[in-house]
Amino acid sequence: MLQTPSGGADTGTAPAGGRTMSIGTVLNLLRGEFPEVTLSKIRFLEAEGLVEPRRTPSGYRKFSQGDVERLALILRMQRDHYLPLKVIREHLEALERGERPQLPGPQGERQRELLDPTAEAPQDGPTAARVGRAELLAAAEVSEAELAEWESYGLIAAAGDGGYDSEAVTVARLIAELGRFGLEPRHLRIMKASAEREAGLVEQVVAPLRLHRNPQTRAHAEASARELATLSVRLHAALVQTALRAQAH
Repeated sequence: MLQTPSGGADTGTAPAGGRTMSIGTVLNLLRGEFPEVTLSKIRFLEAEGLVEPRRTPSGYRKFSQGDVERLALILRMQRDHYLPLKVIREHLEALERGERPQLPGPQGERQRELLDPTAEAPQDGPTAARVGRAELLAAAEVSEAELAEWESYGLIAAAGDGGYDSEAVTVARLIAELGRFGLEPRHLRIMKASAEREAGLVEQVVAPLRLHRNPQTRAHAEASARELATLSVRLHAALVQTALRAQAH
């Protein structure tokens, strides 16, 4: 496991003659503790000024051990303390001044539900695993203007009580990631329409089971719905890859 700095944070500049690493090596080191981290995530944190690796004359990034530890600290603050980048930046600046700022306690199970797109939603009631608007903005690292635009296109919608389902965090993050490739909300409406059609197909299969008097049968309906959704997503991904290969040839 990577160890975070106990005092001030590294500036990101490797000392002369010190060992440096490529971004691919850094990714492999971080994935031991953070399996979901990606090259795009590391580049995003660099673009936000949270880590500053050296650059070779040809433009390649060279990360020091201090950079890796700093990245691990940032990722841990996001995962365990559910902090937006602004608060993380302030915390790092405090460390650089030699201070020892306190972080809020871990968010436990609810934190994992919000940030893990594969986690099953709890079954305690209709408002379980809901997040507020501010929580959604912080978790997805997006602005109010971006969220408002996505809502105007129907890509994300609040529930009647003004809260958002936990899946909305994942949706917001993916929309933001696609946006970095130039895909705008208007381009993504076709994906939403496709998802709604697939959900309708799943519902046709499980609807009779949901109405059954036997509670075990109703529970089986929910399990079947989850399995069908997983298979549908896998099929969709495979069909997209097949279509891309066909277009490339």
